[in-house]
Amino acid sequence: MSAKLWTVTDVSEHLGIPINALYQWRTKGYGPTGRRIGKHIRYRPEDIDTWITEQDGA
Repeated sequence: MSAKLWTVTDVSEHLGIPINALYQWRTKGYGPTGRRIGKHIRYRPEDIDTWITEQDGA
């Protein structure tokens, strides 16, 4: 079974950034990959970890 998808709030708390920053990043094509599930944006935890790792080399 796969891990539970994270909400925008979950990601915001995990990264320690405001929710609005995630929405702004999304419109600019930056930040972890989010997926639209119906009317909601959801994130896979492994995508968040990958994105964080990629930032170390940036």
